[in-house]
Amino acid sequence: MKAQHLLADKGYDTDQVLRQAQDQRMDVVIPATRTRKVHRPYDKEKYKLRHQVENAFLHLKRWRGIATRYAKRASSFLAAIQIRCIALWLGMS
Repeated sequence: MKAQHLLADKGYDTDQVLRQAQDQRMDVVIPATRTRKVHRPYDKEKYKLRHQVENAFLHLKRWRGIATRYAKRASSFLAAIQIRCIALWLGMS
């Protein structure tokens, strides 16, 4: 997978994940767990973006048609997601 940054929460703070991300030249934005002896720095502004993306998925899942995958065709499902995103963007949720 190609990406510039790896944004994740503390649950992904493992040596294996960090090593793989660094091998792929990704900027790791994962806060260290409390049990880590050496806490590495991370970009807190980028970490806030992870939270915003997570909240966007939360809002999408609140719509029953998306959460239960009511639309069986991929094009209909994509249209439902786009409509919901427009509603969220306009503040109509």
